[in-house]
Amino acid sequence: MKVIFSGLIQTGFWGCFDEFNRINPDVLSVVATQLKEIQKGLLLGKKRIEFQHEDVKLVHTVGIFVTMNPGYAGRTELPDNLKALFRPVTMIVPDLILICENMLMSEGFNNAKVLAKKMTVLYKLAKEQLSKQYHYDFGLRALKSVLVMAGSLKREFSDISEDIVLMRALRDMNMPKFVYEDVPLFQGLIEDLFPGLQCERVGYEDLKEKIAHILEQGKYKHVDDESLRDVFNN
Repeated sequence: MKVIFSGLIQTGFWGCFDEFNRINPDVLSVVATQLKEIQKGLLLGKKRIEFQHEDVKLVHTVGIFVTMNPGYAGRTELPDNLKALFRPVTMIVPDLILICENMLMSEGFNNAKVLAKKMTVLYKLAKEQLSKQYHYDFGLRALKSVLVMAGSLKREFSDISEDIVLMRALRDMNMPKFVYEDVPLFQGLIEDLFPGLQCERVGYEDLKEKIAHILEQGKYKHVDDESLRDVFNN
């Protein structure tokens, strides 16, 4: 922490420390002392300060921010002497519909309001109804990835309707990560929210041929999608 703070104050950069309260309490106490030295130098308008027994330059544009989730497992409460050095700001749960609507508009979708509602409802239902897997993610980060892909597809296939473009992005970004039992459930949700829409998945034949060749070299067996579906059904 000393090295990081030293770099920030000598360059005047801003630093944001995420999950700050996951640091051990005894380390946080030392951090409080370090930050107090920096703040004292800023308040006195000094150009140089003695920081942890070293004489260093102090650039006054420096900014130090911390983010944390209080009350979670593995987190600690900030010591009072450290808490007093920061101005607290409380964040609310993000408005997913509004975020999706704005991102869809920025990606060129005209029907952004309706489509934003559909995709947030899909993710909400998927989170509630699909099995609980460690690698499943139906939060804002996952939504953003779908939105970026939807924008790329819209620019590439401008002649296709916006509903199909978004449906295809939602399907192609999510289907590969589902365990087999969740696939028909997710397909059902897609069909309910985008009734009557059909769009073939984009195939990567060259990639499939290379994978098949490597499997054969390793003396493994491989089957196509239809054969695999028959195997599971039987």
